[in-house]
Amino acid sequence: MSDNMIPAIEALGDRLAQARAAIAPRFIGQENVVDLSLVALLSGGHALLVGLPGLGKTRLVETLARVMGLQSNRIQFTPDLMPADILGSEVLDIDSDGRRAFRFIEGPVFCQLLMADEINRASPRTQSALLQAMQEREVTVAGQHRQLGVPFHVLATQNPLEQEGTYPLPEAQLDRFLLQIDVEYPDRDTERAILIATTGSADADVSAVFDPASLLAAQALIRRMPVGDSVVSSILDLVRACRPGTPEADPSVTESLSWGPGPRAAQALMLAVRARALLQGRLAPSAEDVAALARPVLTHRMALSFAARARGETMHALIDRVAKRKTAGIEAAA
Repeated sequence: MSDNMIPAIEALGDRLAQARAAIAPRFIGQENVVDLSLVALLSGGHALLVGLPGLGKTRLVETLARVMGLQSNRIQFTPDLMPADILGSEVLDIDSDGRRAFRFIEGPVFCQLLMADEINRASPRTQSALLQAMQEREVTVAGQHRQLGVPFHVLATQNPLEQEGTYPLPEAQLDRFLLQIDVEYPDRDTERAILIATTGSADADVSAVFDPASLLAAQALIRRMPVGDSVVSSILDLVRACRPGTPEADPSVTESLSWGPGPRAAQALMLAVRARALLQGRLAPSAEDVAALARPVLTHRMALSFAARARGETMHALIDRVAKRKTAGIEAAA
């Protein structure tokens, strides 16, 4: 690491501490959910927040938009939502001389932070309208390539699939989410604090800590942070152990999987471990970061086999098992 990077990383760490302090009064407790959301933004990726209604997912995304200083739009996904409602469409204008011309009206996707609320309540056709936007940061409408905001992030909320009126997201779209963030019920003390803070006459206000330019600079700095060879090896070991039918597959794991993660999972881990280390005040990631991010990075990129589901296995338990096995040796060496 060059000497001039250390002050920049430390300054960014201080700024992130301010961002976390600004978020805390509006999204009380569940620090891990906040940290993972910041990891996704710092890594330049998208995040899928999964949890039951009423757990504060939408409130968190709204707060993040303000704290990060991003121009945001919100789409409420419903079964009758159409792709044009997301991307926009061309309309025919007639001027005073009677001349006709098409004019493009931008959809809500043209922003810097898109909140896709209850994304799994829309049909697969509508969900897939976000595929190009999430991967290429542009959309093609009426044959024209149109650039989205810079930076561009999608923070989507999803209800559990067991709920009525939901559709599973296509695997290709799931893979484009850097992280899946599970939002659980708060503990008793946290819920008590929520009751006191949110049922009074005033709501906590929040101001911007970042702006688009500083967020882009932070993302560039994250990519320059060094990652040790041992951490790179643990990322490869973890991802490759979860691929059925490959030479490095772990039979005790892959026999329970229908398919495993691709190279995008390893890329996501390489970026996310750097951001997590920075959030915790460290200058370089460790194997502990790999283990901690294994669930958020891998859960939505793999699928349990029918036999595994019948045995009552869970994806989280499977990931925890292989992550512990693949990072234990590195932690011991450190």
